[in-house]
Amino acid sequence: MADYIYSMETRLTPDQQSGVNLVQEIARHAGLNLYLTGGTIRDLITGFPIRDIDLSIQGNPLKLQRELEKAGISAQGVDEELRILYLLMPGNVRAELNMTRAETYDNPGKPPSITSATINEDLRRRDFTVNAMALSLNPGSRGLLLDPFNGVADIEAKVLRVLHNYAFLEEPVRLIRAIRLSARFHWPLEERTQARYDAAKENNYIENIGKRAVGYELEQLAHEDDPLHIMRALDKEGWLKVLHPHWSMAKVDASELGQVVKTRQMMNDLGYSVEAGPIVMYFLTRRMGDKDTSEIQRMIPRRDFVDKWKRLESGARDLAKKLTSKEAGTPSRSWKVLSHASPENILFLSLTTKHQAVDQKLKNFFTKWRQMKEKLPFPEMAELRITPQLPEYPKLMDEAFLLLLDGKLRSHTEIMNFLKPYEPPPPPPPPAPRRGRGKAAAAKGIAPGAEAPAPAKRGRKAKVTETQAVAPAPAPAVAAPITEAKPASGAKKAVATPGPKKAAVPAPKPATKKAASTKPAATKKVTPAKAPKKPVKPTKKKASAKKAPAKKAAARKPAAKKAVKKKR
Repeated sequence: MADYIYSMETRLTPDQQSGVNLVQEIARHAGLNLYLTGGTIRDLITGFPIRDIDLSIQGNPLKLQRELEKAGISAQGVDEELRILYLLMPGNVRAELNMTRAETYDNPGKPPSITSATINEDLRRRDFTVNAMALSLNPGSRGLLLDPFNGVADIEAKVLRVLHNYAFLEEPVRLIRAIRLSARFHWPLEERTQARYDAAKENNYIENIGKRAVGYELEQLAHEDDPLHIMRALDKEGWLKVLHPHWSMAKVDASELGQVVKTRQMMNDLGYSVEAGPIVMYFLTRRMGDKDTSEIQRMIPRRDFVDKWKRLESGARDLAKKLTSKEAGTPSRSWKVLSHASPENILFLSLTTKHQAVDQKLKNFFTKWRQMKEKLPFPEMAELRITPQLPEYPKLMDEAFLLLLDGKLRSHTEIMNFLKPYEPPPPPPPPAPRRGRGKAAAAKGIAPGAEAPAPAKRGRKAKVTETQAVAPAPAPAVAAPITEAKPASGAKKAVATPGPKKAAVPAPKPATKKAASTKPAATKKVTPAKAPKKPVKPTKKKASAKKAPAKKAAARKPAAKKAVKKKR
C-alpha cells in the first residue's frame, strides 16, 4: 500500500498532485469514496508520462460541480447521460471525474443503460485489463490497489487483453483504442484478444460506433507524444476513415508535426508547461477543408480544447504585431513581451511565422538571450553577499540581465560596479562568551576567567589523578625566616644554583613581648613535612633582646643547628 502512495506522490507532477488533493478534500466533505482509475494507474505503474487524471467517485459528480469551481477547478465539459465532468485543474491539468457505474448494452454501439454501482462493478465494465485498476484515495484505505483482473501482470508481460468476449461488440470504438494503445506502448494484442479483434473487424462491428466515442478518440490523438506514428497505425488499419470520412495521411502536415514535437520538448526543458494538443490537431487537420474541420471540432467533448484550437491563429497574429512594434523595440523589451506571452502562442508563432524579424527574435529568445545570464559573476556576487536570500535579489537579477541584453553592461568591471552598491552591510560580530559569576566560580574551585571542567559522562566514574586529590587549603603565605639546615654526615654540600639576588630585608623589631616570643619559635621549624613545634615560652633573660636583637639571634643560630642534628 505504501509503495503505491509513494509512486503516486513521486510520479504525479506538483500541479497534478495538488488537483487530486483538492478533489479528494471535496469528496471527503461530501462523504463520497474517491478512486484514481483507468489510464492514470496504468501510466503510474508503467512509468509512462501521466497526461491526464482519471477519477471515479461513488456518487453523482454533477452535484459537486459548484464546490469544484469554488476550489478553482473549472468544468470544461459535462456528459449528463454518463455523468462525467471534464475538468481543468490549476496548472492546465486535464482530468475526468466520472460516476462508478454499471453498463448494460441492449444494442451494439448504442449508448448503454447506466446504473450507479460499486467500484468493483465499475472496473468490470472497462475495456482492457491494464485499464481496469483503481487506487483508493479514501482515509481508511488510501493507497490500496484494486486489481481484480490482474492488470499488473499484463503490464509486466507488455500485452493488451480485453476483459470479456463481447468487449468489441458492445463498444466498437475499442477497436480503434486497441490500435492506438498498441502503437503508443509498442505492445502486441494478447493471442485471444487478437483473434476477437480480427473477428470484429471482419464482421464490421465498427459501423455501430457512436459519435461521442469518436470525439473522445479524436481528442486523445492530439495528446499523443508521437502523433504521426499513431496516425500511420490507424491509417494502416483503416480507422482514419472511421474517425472522419475525408481524413487520410495526405491531409496531415507531417513536417510541421515533427517540428511541433521538437519545439515542445525544447520548451519543456526550459521550464515551460505547454498545452500542445490544440496545435497538434491544427497540423493533423491542416489540409482539410473548413467544413470538415468544423465537424471534427463539434465531436470533441471538451469545449476549452476546441476554443484554444480556434484561437491559435488570432493569438499568434497579436503576438507578432507586438514583436514588430515599438513595444519590442529593444532586446530587453522583446524579452518582456515574450516572457508574458502564452507558451502556446509562442510555440505556434515559431512554427508558422514568415516574418524574418519575428523569427529572429523568437530564436534569440530560446538561445542567444538566455546565454547572456551566464555572464553574471555569480562567484563574485557570493563574495559580496548578494545571494538569493536577499529580498531584492530577483529584481536585481532581472535589472542586470536586461542591461546585459541591451549592451549597457559590457565588461566584467562594469557588471561589478553595478552590483557593488547593492552589497548588504556585514553581519554584526558574534557576542562575547558569557562568564560565570565570581562567587559561583570560587565556590566550585574555578579560577576567574578559566573554563569550567566538563561534567563526567553518565554511568562512568571520573578518574581522579594524584594532583586532583582533595587536600587541605593552603595556609596564607607568611614570610618565614630562612633557616640553614646542616647537611648529614658523609653527604656533600649541595651547590646552590645561581639566581637573582634579593635585597637583604632587616628583621622588624617586635612591638610587644608577645610578638618577640614568636620569633625564636619560628627558628626551630625542622622540615616542611612536619608540623612546627609549640613555641617555647620566653624567659626573663630574653626581655633584654630589645637592646641587642642581632647578637641574640646570632647566638641562637648554632643552637638551632645542634637541635636539628640531634633529631636526625
